[in-house]
Amino acid sequence: MKIAEVLRLLHEDGWYLVATRGSHRQFKHPTKPGRVTVPGKPSDDVALGTLNSIRKQAGLK
Repeated sequence: MKIAEVLRLLHEDGWYLVATRGSHRQFKHPTKPGRVTVPGKPSDDVALGTLNSIRKQAGLK
């Protein structure tokens, strides 16, 4: 799975970008607590452990 696909999943679930530093992006949700950090360029492949961590942080898993 590509980083671009992860970003699309987050946007579809209502997450919005609040900060960027280098290739890392942080997202917040209007009702869910916390932030989700997504590393890498949109064309990069996401590692399985990173994908699971992002899904867990976003409440998608």
